[in-house]
Amino acid sequence: MSSPLDCTRCGACCFNPPENVEEGYAEYVELAPGDAIWRRPELLRRHTVEKDGRVHMRLLADQRCSALAGGLGGRVRCTIYHARPSPCRRVQAGSELCLRYRRGHGLDGPHRAGQRGPDLGKFRAR
Repeated sequence: MSSPLDCTRCGACCFNPPENVEEGYAEYVELAPGDAIWRRPELLRRHTVEKDGRVHMRLLADQRCSALAGGLGGRVRCTIYHARPSPCRRVQAGSELCLRYRRGHGLDGPHRAGQRGPDLGKFRAR
């Protein structure tokens, strides 16, 4: 029997997908007008970037969201969990979206790294 997926041991959905990185696409999770983070100016300054009139979550050099503490496939946590934007809220542990992000980053099992999955297309949250 396999272990249940644990968001505190993954973080794949908080990284820019490899296909986006290869294309040079750096703006990934766009904020929606009603997202809770808009009511937290200190979080906006620290974790977002504006480009072409649109606000996105800031990505660090390793392509992870600046609000993610920890590393891919390791012990992780979202530092803005209660104010996270709506695209982040759509990803549920074990959902098809979750599994797609995991495969895209080579995490094929609940807690282990594995082979890269099939071509998954683009994962841009819009």
